[in-house]
Order: sequence, then C-alpha cells, then structure tokens
Amino acid sequence: MASRGRGRGGRGWGRGGGFTTFASQVPFDLFPEDVTLPEFKIGEIDVNTKKLLNWSNKLQNYWKASPYLLEETTSKKRQTTHIDRFSDKKKNDFTRDSLSQVLMFNDFPQELVQGKSKRGSRRKKFRWNPESEMKKMDFFEQQEKTNQGKVETEETEKKEGEDEDGDGNAEEEDEEDMSDDDYNQNIDFDDDDDDYNDVDDGDGILYGESSAPPVTAIASVMIPAILFSFFFSLTFSIFHCTLNSCHHFTHSKLFPKMQTLSFPLFTHSLSSLINPLSPFPSLTHFSSLSVSHVTARRSIPLQASTRDSAFSSSTVAVDNSDAGDSTVFVIRARNRIGLLQVITRVFKVLGLTVDRATVEFEGDFFVKKFFVTDSHGNKIEDSDSLERIKRALAEAVGGDGDGTVLVARPAAGNPGVVVRRPGLVEGDGERRAKAERMFSLMDGFLKNDPFSLQKDILNHVEYTVARSRFNFDDFEAYQALSHSVRDRLIERWHDTHSYFKRTKPKRLYFLSLEFLMGRSLSNSVINLGIQDQYAEALSQLGFEFEVLAEQEGDAALGNGGLARLSACQMDSLATLDYPAWGYGLRYEYGLFRQVIVDGFQHEQPDYWLNFGNPWEIERIHVTYEVKFYGTVEEADMNGEKHRVWVPGETVEAVAYDNPIPGYGTRNTLNLRLWAAKPSNQFDLEAYNTGDYINSVVNRQRAETISNVLYPDDRNHQGKELRLKQQYFFVSASLQDIIRRFKEAHNNFDELPDKVALHLNDTHPSLSIAEIMRILVDEEHLGWNKAWDIACKVFSFTTHTVVAEGLEKIPVDLLGSLLPRHLQILYEINFNFMEDLKKKIGLDYNRLSRMSIVEEGAVKNIRMANLSIVGSHIVNGVSKLHLDTLKRTTFKDFYELWPEKFQFKTNGVTQRRWIVVSNPNLCALISKWLGTEAWIRNADLLTGLKDHVDNTNFHQEWKMVKKVNKMRLAEYIEAMSGVKVSLDAMFDVQVKRIHEYKRQLLNILGIIHRYDCLKNMDKNDRRKVVPRVCIIGGKAAPGYEIAKKIIKLCHSVAEKINNDTDIGDLLKLVFIPDYNVSVAELVIPGADLSQHLSTAGHEASGTGSMKFLMNGCLLLATADGSTIEIIEEIGSDNLFLFGAKVQEVAELREKGSTLKVPLQFARVLRMVRDGYFGYKEYFKSLCDTVEIGKDFYLLGSDFGSYLEAQAAADKAFVEQEKWIKMSILSVSGSGRFSSDRTIQEYAERTWKIDPIRCPL
Repeated sequence: MASRGRGRGGRGWGRGGGFTTFASQVPFDLFPEDVTLPEFKIGEIDVNTKKLLNWSNKLQNYWKASPYLLEETTSKKRQTTHIDRFSDKKKNDFTRDSLSQVLMFNDFPQELVQGKSKRGSRRKKFRWNPESEMKKMDFFEQQEKTNQGKVETEETEKKEGEDEDGDGNAEEEDEEDMSDDDYNQNIDFDDDDDDYNDVDDGDGILYGESSAPPVTAIASVMIPAILFSFFFSLTFSIFHCTLNSCHHFTHSKLFPKMQTLSFPLFTHSLSSLINPLSPFPSLTHFSSLSVSHVTARRSIPLQASTRDSAFSSSTVAVDNSDAGDSTVFVIRARNRIGLLQVITRVFKVLGLTVDRATVEFEGDFFVKKFFVTDSHGNKIEDSDSLERIKRALAEAVGGDGDGTVLVARPAAGNPGVVVRRPGLVEGDGERRAKAERMFSLMDGFLKNDPFSLQKDILNHVEYTVARSRFNFDDFEAYQALSHSVRDRLIERWHDTHSYFKRTKPKRLYFLSLEFLMGRSLSNSVINLGIQDQYAEALSQLGFEFEVLAEQEGDAALGNGGLARLSACQMDSLATLDYPAWGYGLRYEYGLFRQVIVDGFQHEQPDYWLNFGNPWEIERIHVTYEVKFYGTVEEADMNGEKHRVWVPGETVEAVAYDNPIPGYGTRNTLNLRLWAAKPSNQFDLEAYNTGDYINSVVNRQRAETISNVLYPDDRNHQGKELRLKQQYFFVSASLQDIIRRFKEAHNNFDELPDKVALHLNDTHPSLSIAEIMRILVDEEHLGWNKAWDIACKVFSFTTHTVVAEGLEKIPVDLLGSLLPRHLQILYEINFNFMEDLKKKIGLDYNRLSRMSIVEEGAVKNIRMANLSIVGSHIVNGVSKLHLDTLKRTTFKDFYELWPEKFQFKTNGVTQRRWIVVSNPNLCALISKWLGTEAWIRNADLLTGLKDHVDNTNFHQEWKMVKKVNKMRLAEYIEAMSGVKVSLDAMFDVQVKRIHEYKRQLLNILGIIHRYDCLKNMDKNDRRKVVPRVCIIGGKAAPGYEIAKKIIKLCHSVAEKINNDTDIGDLLKLVFIPDYNVSVAELVIPGADLSQHLSTAGHEASGTGSMKFLMNGCLLLATADGSTIEIIEEIGSDNLFLFGAKVQEVAELREKGSTLKVPLQFARVLRMVRDGYFGYKEYFKSLCDTVEIGKDFYLLGSDFGSYLEAQAAADKAFVEQEKWIKMSILSVSGSGRFSSDRTIQEYAERTWKIDPIRCPL
C-alpha cells in the first residue's frame, strides 16, 4: 500500500503529538521452495487422506501465487510495518483462484484441531476454548452439509470461468481496495502490545476491543491447522492478502443463499464500528455498547430483492403485557455474526435503553427478548412509535414483514438501520444524475472509531490549521480536534434541518440578546456520544483530551443567569427533539474581561475571537440590510396611501451559525448569531483625496453595533448604541424568519400555525413593531390582520421582579433612530387605549399606568407593556415570581387578561452541570441508579433516595466530593496563591455583584467570623469548623457601589489570609472573571452555597439549581425558586433565613425605628473605622446599610443569617448527616432540569411537537 508517510519522511515526532509509526517499503521475500509433505505409502492412503493431500497441494500452489511474505508477526507494531512490505505492483498484476475454490470445511479432519501444545507456544489474542470452538466448527460443517452438492454446480463452474475471463480484474480491484481499507481501519493499529481490554463474551473466549473479527479468528485458527506440517502460523498480516477471497468464501460456501445481501451484515469490517464479539456474546455487554461506537448510514437509496429462505422465518414481535416498566421486543432470526450488535445499536440510536435480555436457540435460529424502556425509563405504548421500532428492527435482521429485504448500497460505516432516502428532486435526467452522483460521493457518515478520528484530526492539523502533522502544539491540536467534532455536528445539522424542511412542522424561534454557552468541546462530544473514542484516539497521538479541552476559551456572548439560562434551554430543545432556532448577536468583545488590580475591578475587552472560533460557520451568503435614521414618506399604491421608510443609514447583518447537539438524539439545532458589517466597506474616493479617517468611518460605525454586550448607557451615545444593537438584532432575525416561512408557505394566515416567536425578556421587544412594519409596509397586509397575526405568534418571558427594573426607551431617541417604528408604536398604543377604555372606563390613573407610552417630562416607551400587549402568553419564571407580577408589577394587566399569565420555573441542564462539569458524580449516580436514563430524564434522580442510608454509597459520595474539592483547591492556589485545606467547608457565593444579591451581607458575616476567631483562645479555636469563603462575580462598569463591594472583599481577604493566628480556620478568596468554565470547577467543589437576595427580588435564581444538582447544600432566603426547592427536598435539608416576601414591605416602613443586632453594628464600625483600610473609600458603601437607608434589609436579616451559618457549622461536623442531606439535595433536583421547563413551554405556550430526525 502506498503510504503518504514515505513521501514526507516516513516517520517523525510531533511536538506534543507523541510518536507515530508509518509503514515503510521493504522488498518482499520469495516463498520458500523446499517445503514438502510427509511421504505416504500408496497402500496406506485412504479416501480422506487422498482428499487431504489433494487440498494440501492446491493450498501450496495457492500460497505460492501470493505476492505477500508469509511471516509470523510478533507484535502489532511489526504488523503495521509489514503491511507495506508487499509490492503494490505485484499485488495489482497477479490473478489466481479464490480461496473458496481451494478449501472446504467438510474436508477438515477433527484430529488436526489445534491442541494445548501448540497453544502454549503462540501469542494469544483471545483465550482458546476448545469446546466453544468445536461448536463453531460443527456449525460451519452443518452449513456445508446443508448445501452439499450445490458447491460443484454449473453455477460455480460458470463463476470459475468468469474468474478466468473477466472477474479477475474485479477481484484485483477489490483486493487492492480492501487491503488499503484494512490498513486504514485496522483495529490493531496500536503501539501497545499488551493492552487488549479483554471482554468476556460469555462462552469462555475473551475478545479484546482490538482483537481480530470473528472471520479473522477462524482464518487464524483453522488454516494453520491444515498446513501445520509446512507453514508458519497464519497471522493478521496474512489475512490482508486473503480478505477478498474470504469474503467470497463466506458468501458462496457458508451462506450461499445470502449473496444478494450487503456483505457487512455477515462479516465485520476492521473499522471497529461494531465490536468484534463472538456469535454468542454476553448480554451483559449491552450496557457498555454505545451508539458512538457505530457509524450509522446516512439516508441512502435502497434496492429491494425478494426475501430468500435464510430469512423466511425472521420475525419481530412486541409484548407490552410485562408487569414491569419494560416493553419486550421478541426477535426470531437466523443466527449470524454481528447481528446482535446491529440489533443493540438499533435500540441505542433510537434513544431506547435495553434493561436486560434473554436468548434461546432453536437450531440455526435464535429467539431474543429485549426488555426496553424509552428515554424516560417508561414503557413504549404509542402504537406509531412501536411500529417504527419494529420496522427498524425488521430491516436490521433482514426482513421487514412485507416480503422484501432492504439492501443498501455500500456506505462508509457499518451495517445498521437502513433508512430510505427521500426522493431526489424531480426534473430532467441531467439534474437527477447530478444529484445521484453527489449523493453517491457522500452517502455515509464520518466514522467514529479511534483510527478514523485520528486521521480526521491530523487532516485538520495539516489542511485547516495549516501546521505540519509532525510539529504542532496543544492549541493547534485543540483547533484540529474541534474542527473534527464540528464536522460531525454539521452532518447532523444538515440532516436535522433538511428533515424539518420536508416535514414543515411548527417551529420555535427563540430570541435572546445573550447566550452564555461556555466551552463547546466537552459538551459536544458527550452529546454526540463519542467522548471515549476521542480520548483514546488522542491518547495514541500523545495528547490528553482534558488538556486540549482547557485550550478552549469561553464564548463571550452573555453575562449572568439570563444568558446561561438561554444556553440551557437551547440544549434541552435539541435533546427533546423540538424544532427550534436560536437567534442572538455575535459580540466581538463580549461584556468585558474582569481584571483585578490592587483589589479594584478593571474592565478590559474580552478578545475571545482573536484565535477564531472553530464552532461557528460563517454564512457570508446570508445577509440582510438593516436600516436606521432617515424619514417616512407616503406613497400611492393602487389608489391607497402607504408609508415608506427612507433610511439615512444602512448596515449589513451577516449570519454565523453554531450547531447545538442534542443528547441521545441525532437532532442538532442552530444558534444563529448576527455580526454587523458596513454596507459600504471602504470609501475609495475619500481615501484618494486624503480623507483617510472618513474613508473607513462607515466600517467602524457599523461594526460598533455588535462589538460589546450592553454598552454603557449613562450618556446619550451609549443609549443610542444600545437601541441600535437591539433593533439590529430583531430586524435581521425577523427578516430571516419571514424569508424561511415564505419559502414553504404562501399565505400569512398560516404564520401562527407554523411559527412561534419567543421574547426572552424585553431586549427583543422591538420585534413586535418590526413584524408589523414587515407585514404592513412590505407584505401589504391590512393593519388589523397583521396585528392579529402578531399577537398570536409572540410569547414573552419577563425576568424582572420590580417595576423600577423594567426597560424604557426615550421617545425622542426612538423617533430619531427608528422613525417608522415610533409611528407604529403610537398606533398600537392608540388602538390599545381605545379598547381599554371600553373595558375599564375612564380610569385615567389605570390607563396611564397601562399605556405603552409613559407621559412625563421625558416621554418613554415602556417595553414591558408593549411585550404584554403584543403577546398571547406572559410567563413568570417561578411560582413566587408570578405571584409578585400579579400582585404588584403587572397587577393591572393581570386583572385585564388573567388567561395570559403563566409561570414555568426555570431549570438548568443536567448534561452541562453534572455530566460535563462533574463526571465523577455522573458515574456514581449511574452506578447506583443502574442506568444512564436520568441524563435525559432527570426525574429518575429520585431513585437516589433508595440508597440514602447505604454506608458504601456514602463513602463513594464523600470521595467524589473530595476529588472535586482538590481540583478547586489547585485552581485557587494557581489563581491567587492562597493554599486552602481540603478539610475545610468550601463556602461559595458566585453571581453578578449587585446590592440586592447582598454580597455585602456575606462579607460582613465573614468579618464577624474573623472577629470571633481573633477573640477566642486556642482551645476554643480547635472546635471551630474551618471555612474557605469563595466569592466571585462581575460588577457593571457604571455601578460604583458594586465595585466597592469587590474592593472590600479584597481588603478583608488580605487581612484574613495573612493572619497567622487563625491559619487555615478562615480563608477568603475572590475569583476574578467568573464564567461558565470556572463555574464548572467551583460548583462541583462547593460544600455550601449562599443565595442571599432580599426576599421578593430574585425572579428565579438558576445558580441554586446548579449547586443543588451537585450535592451542595444551600444557605438561602425564601426567594425565587428556593420555595419550590424546599417543596422538593424539605426544609430540613437546607439552611433558611431572613424575612419572608410579605414581611419585607412592613420592615421597610419601619425605617429608622428598625432594630438591628449589635454584631451588625460592630462589623460595620470596623469597616468605617478603617480596620481594613480605605476608610474614606468605603464610607459611601457603609452609608447604604445604615439604619433608615438599608433598603435591602442587611441589618434586619443579619441575626437570622448568623444563626443559619451556625446551623451549617453544626451539620458539617456530623458528616453522615451532611452526606445524607447532600444526597437528598441531588435526588430532589430533577424538577429543576431545563428539560421540564422546555416541555411545559412547548405544551402550554408554543404549541409545538417534538420531531426526531431519523437516521
């Protein structure tokens, strides 16, 4: 085989890439001529001996005709080098009979079976079991007897003649192709001679993952036995020269009636895509089989042939009468190599779980019962689903119940579920021929075996990253790895959206100005199910997957809980098979990168795109014009007057697509992000006249729109840029959505039935005015019809609690930037006010409160009011949040439209926050639940309650937490230089810095603890629970109080961490630039998590859910989702403190008469007096919590807060109790999965149905 390595130096060392062996060209040796058979006296030769001698002579001639060197190879390393020792020219030129014409098993004497003496001298790749192997011999002998008399038929003679005349050339081509294919897919291509990863297959033979396939095993055992008197043992390298012949042998001799079927159904290729097990593998192996080990075929054209006798009795039946939770699939089929793996894979790719299975044999047939559950661990009762599964299984075993056998064209990958490809585009023959040709070139998915992955990675190193495959570092390896993964995502992305396009379901379009995606590599390979294969492939190249994953930076596309919530919801939409798109902005610099200098926060641009983003696909052909400024003119059209917007400035929106893979499904959704580009990139005339600045000013002005998330809006320019950003986002998104709708439909009456538009907070609320502009001005619909359509397609989720936090846009700014939209908003508001007067009368105070336009010294557009009026559903994000909206914030609207208001408690995805961030806990949960189904159905986590008292479970749980704390401690030391004790309680508060989130309360509590420790004697200090207090989060650039909180934290930390008197009893660490990747370290390692918002100010709070899923106990107020968490895990399993929602207003009314604890006054005095330095700087901070000014009630809640901290200390000492509380926290976290949230949205708000992309 020609090796590319020879032309490039043959072998080499890659920097960081490990050592790779490449095949080298060595002249082949001639076959020895002095081999003779033992002499026999003519009188002693019986009939069988004559046959044996005859076959021996034929075999000698057969092997002498081979251009290959027959030599024993003692290691896999040597095998790889021997492959290329054979001359390509000789291999291509020679012709000979196939092995099937030379060897027949009915001439194989039993006494020549390899015995113990021979076994003792050969290197074993599997454990020899004579009894088991004799069963296989009996099976093959029975096949020969069954077909006796058919071997020497005229058909065979004709085939032999064909071989002589014309078939030889075809055989030469096949032999060349297969030897090359064997080299590329060789599952033994490994530098480790001894690592076989043996798996017991149930009949005494251990087949390793890198062992030869069953046909290879037969060849390597049977043929050397026949030739024992004059041949070396036949090894893996010999099989390369006979593979094509063995193919023919397997078909024509063992299974003469099966030649119409695709060959891979009966023999294993060397691609390792189906594990090479024996014909009777252990059923316990089901749980270890992964969809990712199998490369399914893409939808390909099928040919139907009459079903032959081999499958005349194949049946698939369903039994749902089992008393358990399983559906039983009963499959009866003729036994053949690899079939069990194919069936198992069918279940896996369909998202089903095989709980157990049984096998019975009826002669040459087997009857297998598979006890199967769906992704939620339940029976499959839907009749349509059962029929689809039966159909897939029937096709896999060879019969589909209608008298035909489905046969696929050979495709890259392995035998599996065969699915009919959708018909080609109708049209002229040339067009159809072109489509067929293109499909035939790419009719298979990329392979996922380690060798194929290595090849893909190295291809990307050389052709995408443009580095030498012998010299590339970790970052370049990460880039190549990411593109390799992206290739597989794109396959699924194309198939998913092609399927959506054909089926035309109602689609959701999720509009959010921010998405905090985190790192994509680990999440993608886990959702694709190929993490282990990539880890193995990289290991053989000298890399570690975890090290390369650390090379990825976080995508700076959002900030805080809202952005991360959007990312979790996209993951759930993909996993649950809902047809959806996400839309957002592609920020050049994100929010900002937080840098701490001397304890002060400094903001720097986040250059996250400096080295490119391998996960995005730039769609330079998907662009839309977005207009700003200008005037509105009237134009006459068919006797009617229409308004026409003449813009003063236009920019281009360019699409960047990011695939979002689902877990346990092929569905891969799309997150489309828009980048702003100038419509006129360069003014050459200005440049030529010397006006260099103005020649590029348009480009700079346009690109500024998508440069930064949330521009500082303390001045007019900042407000204008933020409004520009919002409109740019909604205009590009809606143009794209309407364009896609018009491609499939020609009547806008269908829009509400085919499109659901979701506004994630008020940032995209201008979508309501924009869709009215498109429908009225561009599509020329009447106003009333357009408004009716708009109200039906939009739904709105608010994440704000208090009215003061609702977004408003100045009218003069809106009129200047978007003149046509201001007209539309005035008309919407006028119609709304007229209708409202009819319902509530002339209650001017209420009319004023509900108006979209806020009157006053400065007129504003109330974006929340617009969203409520223009949407058919308004969502709160927790039960408490909805109660607050109905009672205060949106009270007037709730009384008008109570049917509009719903709540869906937010959730987070367990795939990111357990499977990716805490793999040890993931493995432990799966072990004790006995299934991985909880990854798709988090409700199954309740099963952990059954083991809450198991001491072994406790020990393993404790060990997982210790390992996670060790990772976090290493990060803290590397980041801050502070060494922390693993025996200490890791006490964490990480979230956006804000007064209502009360990080200041936490810091004052730490000061109190420090003060107490300083006043204790040494004996009392020994009784104190050590604490490592961790705080992290960003303050908005213009939020001075929040920045002072960060500075105070650093000043207190400097004092505490350098105090040798208290040592490890108390440490305080601030984590800078907190993001998703850091959260994946912090959250699994936390023992206690603090959520301190003043009751009634947190809409939901997804941070508590992430900690809850990781077994971290909560210290929290009764705010947001905490109340629902208490309902799930019980109040005894967290530490609750502070005033309730209904008490907050009363406490504020007390003002200066409110009493606060002495401890609070003492710690506040320490800060005021300059104990931690910066006395004047912290004065204004202390003023905000003085009596009468303490709006967020820090002083009022301080006493209750210290009591909760003391309770946490006490529980931590009782480790058995603490671990029980931790286990119960995880067991009750299933309700807070984003999967549940999305299902509720889909059923109650969006009215969309799941649609799974088939194979």
